[in-house]
Amino acid sequence: MSTTGRIVGIDYGTKRVGIAIADPLRLFCQPVGTYTPEEALTILDRIESENWIESMVIGWPLELDGSEGLATMRVQQYVNRLKKRFKKAEFILQDERFSTERAKELIKEGGRPSLKKTGRERIDTAAAGIILQEYLEDLQSDA
Repeated sequence: MSTTGRIVGIDYGTKRVGIAIADPLRLFCQPVGTYTPEEALTILDRIESENWIESMVIGWPLELDGSEGLATMRVQQYVNRLKKRFKKAEFILQDERFSTERAKELIKEGGRPSLKKTGRERIDTAAAGIILQEYLEDLQSDA
């Protein structure tokens, strides 16, 4: 197991959870995939056993005016499950407003204009990456 913990980005949805992971130097992130909420727990267990998860950066779906609503309550319930399972990890709630729209744009720019049903998984994984990358950039600017 690594002595440096990894940082994981999570884009929670009731049907799908996008996961991304930061490189050991915490400069960039890479996609892991999109899973059901239950499958995501198994994937996070695997990441924990291979790397040690130091922090989980979870997309916090604030309303446009910055207030919390029904979506944040749903995410909080999942965060509570994660906290019970990953007791040593730090949990960071990262504003995720517009991350899905940015993910769609990035995918289109990458040459994949069709985002029909099969594209939702790519969008969720990309959104997790955007959430995590913004956090990593904040870490670098604070250093």
